[in-house]
Amino acid sequence: MRSNQFNLILDRVAQLYPKSMDLSLGRINSLLDKLGNPQNKIKNIIHIAGTNGKGSTLSYIVSILTQAGFKVDSYISPHLVEFNERFRIGNVGSFEYIDDESLIELLNYCERVNGKSPITIFELITAAAFLKFSTTGSDFLILETGLGGRLDATNVIEKPLVSVITPIGLDHQQFLGNTLEDIAKEKAGIIKNGSATVISKQNYDLIGLFKKFIKLKNNKSKIYGEDYSIRINPTGFNYEDEKYNINLPNPSLVGGHQKFNAATAIAAISSIEDLKLDTDIFAKGIEKTIWPARLEQIKSGKLNQYLGKTNEIWLDGGHNGHAALALAEALNDLEAKKLIMIIGMLSAKDSSDFLVPFKDKLFKLFSIKIPNQDNTQDPQNISQNAKKLGIDSTAAKDIFDAFDKIKLLPEDTYRIIICGSLYLAGEIIKLN
Repeated sequence: MRSNQFNLILDRVAQLYPKSMDLSLGRINSLLDKLGNPQNKIKNIIHIAGTNGKGSTLSYIVSILTQAGFKVDSYISPHLVEFNERFRIGNVGSFEYIDDESLIELLNYCERVNGKSPITIFELITAAAFLKFSTTGSDFLILETGLGGRLDATNVIEKPLVSVITPIGLDHQQFLGNTLEDIAKEKAGIIKNGSATVISKQNYDLIGLFKKFIKLKNNKSKIYGEDYSIRINPTGFNYEDEKYNINLPNPSLVGGHQKFNAATAIAAISSIEDLKLDTDIFAKGIEKTIWPARLEQIKSGKLNQYLGKTNEIWLDGGHNGHAALALAEALNDLEAKKLIMIIGMLSAKDSSDFLVPFKDKLFKLFSIKIPNQDNTQDPQNISQNAKKLGIDSTAAKDIFDAFDKIKLLPEDTYRIIICGSLYLAGEIIKLN
């Protein structure tokens, strides 16, 4: 990305809306009206909300549909390294990121059309995404919410093909509410009249809430445990609903929770009435899914060379308690090794809540700042919270200082998990 041109656009837009975040659809609807409502020209949208698993579920859907020969666009947030990652344009059998010139031209155009009207950066980017995706001619758009659901800028879609809600956990409470029920209500805002709805494996107490929304919208639905289910076996899992009964291999993404994410993706595709895929397409799709920083092992590159190849380095972008629990369980499934955590979190995140699942699992913890983030959490605060849980912890200057400290430890066969933030994960990928 041509950072100077791009940053100039974002700086100008930031001046149009300098106050704290205010979730609303009024501003983006106004801009989309001026643009000719491109979102209404996009066919076959699968809209995904949830606290955790959105990106993985999106990637499984994209991979399966791509294996089936469809052109599939997708819109994600946040990006990890380059802003272009948010706009993925489908080709037959593959996809590509939007190029720098096209993205800058799109953003400039949307900025000019918006004029001096209030708009947030995410709203402008989302409007630009709809404008782009309305011209690609792809078969599907897989659309991930940015924050919440009901008032998220992506929720201007009037009739998605399928609305998908992935697992709900506590996150972004300052915007979405302080209870799982409050957050679930916000996420359920993407459920629309006449569309299919897929509810992933959830806290049992939330199922009744989602059913009320589905009934209110007169929707067909697939609810995990009622309308679709999986049975896990040593070599993979079996997926079953009224349309499919498929034996599947383990997904390419590591962790038991990824089988449930893959199942949610299959349920979303199964909900498309006029589509019936050969069962081998699903196996190929989940085996070939790629989604960086979701318990991804770093096997090469600068960091691997710096630390030495006898240690394992893993990277995960999870940043809340629900994600931490899934991460801890996934690490349990790997061959036993002493576990070291290197963690950086944003200041708004609860590091104590994140660390609870690891309190009896870590040999050592090193806390660091997230590079290039003004609102990074103080590493000393993370370290103190870890110590309160009985975790041996030390604040480090940066990732290399943490690695240097690891080199001084008595062994060289540790499993090191770098986690706590997607922003940290992006910086690690860039650095490597």
